[in-house]
Amino acid sequence: MTRKKNHHWGTTLDEFLGEEGIREAAKAEALTRVVAWQLSQEMERQGMTKAALAERMHTSRAQVDRILKAKGNITIETLQRAAALVGRELRLELV
Repeated sequence: MTRKKNHHWGTTLDEFLGEEGIREAAKAEALTRVVAWQLSQEMERQGMTKAALAERMHTSRAQVDRILKAKGNITIETLQRAAALVGRELRLELV
């Protein structure tokens, strides 16, 4: 029995994602998840509940859950607002 050689064997994750055509989408999702995690860490540090953040954002607790789980299409504006409401600043830059 001969096995088909995996053409991705030995490539980096970045190369694999590029070959599959999903590198930019994967990076965007990873960045969103990191910001969501940082936001939840700051909320925890301050003892702020999801309900309190939702009230400050004039939105639902379900929307705050989506933000913190990085689910759905979360805009940069939404992340900026959430960051500001916990006393932080969202920074984006070209490198």
